[in-house]
Amino acid sequence: MSDADPALWRLPDGVDELLPPVAARVESLRRRVLDLSRASGFELVSPPLIEYLDALLTGTGEPMGLQTFKLVDQRDGRALGVRADMTAQVARIDAHALLTDGPSRLCYGGTVLRARVEGIGASRNPRQFGAELFGHEGVESDVEICRLMLDTVALAGLDPASLTLDLGHVGVYAGLVRASGLDGSVTRALFEAMVRGSRPDVARTLERAGADEAVVERFARLARASGGPSVVAEARDAFAGIDARVDASLETLERVIGALGTSHPEVAVHVDLAELRGYRYHTGMLFAVLDGAGERLARGGRYDSVGRAFGRDRAATGFSGDLERLAAAEARAAAARDRASPSADRGAGEPLVLLREPEAPGAREAAARQRATGTRVVPALPGAPPPAGLTHELVRDGGGWTVRPLPPRTDDHSSRIEDRG
Repeated sequence: MSDADPALWRLPDGVDELLPPVAARVESLRRRVLDLSRASGFELVSPPLIEYLDALLTGTGEPMGLQTFKLVDQRDGRALGVRADMTAQVARIDAHALLTDGPSRLCYGGTVLRARVEGIGASRNPRQFGAELFGHEGVESDVEICRLMLDTVALAGLDPASLTLDLGHVGVYAGLVRASGLDGSVTRALFEAMVRGSRPDVARTLERAGADEAVVERFARLARASGGPSVVAEARDAFAGIDARVDASLETLERVIGALGTSHPEVAVHVDLAELRGYRYHTGMLFAVLDGAGERLARGGRYDSVGRAFGRDRAATGFSGDLERLAAAEARAAAARDRASPSADRGAGEPLVLLREPEAPGAREAAARQRATGTRVVPALPGAPPPAGLTHELVRDGGGWTVRPLPPRTDDHSSRIEDRG
């Protein structure tokens, strides 16, 4: 290895690979996530890794265009893109491939590739999972998606009391802008100030534009509208009658908070009406779930009409997340439980059994029976040390086969296990 060219084994910046045991943990979680979605009525789809660029970026906005690797199809010269997110692909499948008249529920999981790193320590090839509900514009579908998102995160074994559901609604900001009568250049500057979270810049932008005092105060209130569920009631009092879309958006938030308070009462709710993430993409609710460390484990929102370019104008709401982040949260939660109960007998982890005599009569059948129960069985190889992590051995015992714990090693410096014949 010392003579090898480093360029042959180094990965590009931000690109990662999963090694044991992390790869097994992530794959196990992926299966559980997709099984939960399917058990909840969501059908699995598997979009392609590359698509024509114009279809891949439909409805996703400029940020996703900057994140997408682009190449040219040598067959027809058209621009292709490597998916940086799977949401638009799933919307295309719903609108053009499935042609369902009523609501459709779709789930997915797979690797995406991004041109830029999103945050410190983030991967450019995350393993994405998600679920989308198409064809229903009512608040009930937002509630269903939020519940599935919370239940999915719970698969990682996190204490529900440690989770926070972050909620917003782009309709509040959009309605206030519509009612303000500001021109396009001012609204662009106002949006940028809101995204930065700079309250002084929000006020200065409006004052320079000659906005009246009432408009300045409305957006000042909006910039401060962050906190517990009471924020919604306070906003209803402050913005009542200004614009119908504002009223409807706040009513939607109240209904979602009420429904989730019944189904997931332990989860804390945080409301941020100034959250404009994906404003040019999302059309309604915004939601995310965070763990106790503030790590965003899944997020989503409503994005109605994304299928219009594919030939069908469909309501849509959904969420997605990164399996590696969720698996890391699962590992942190397990470590915290171990620290809290150090005396608890948690065993040696997933069993790995050594098949002592793989060519003996009945050996393959005995190993198959163990594997059918989920036990990992590896055959012994003559002259080779056994793999690391072995916990048991499968040996002949009279007329049958027995799984028993490995005998203690007498030499702590050796990884070999003596074959007692």
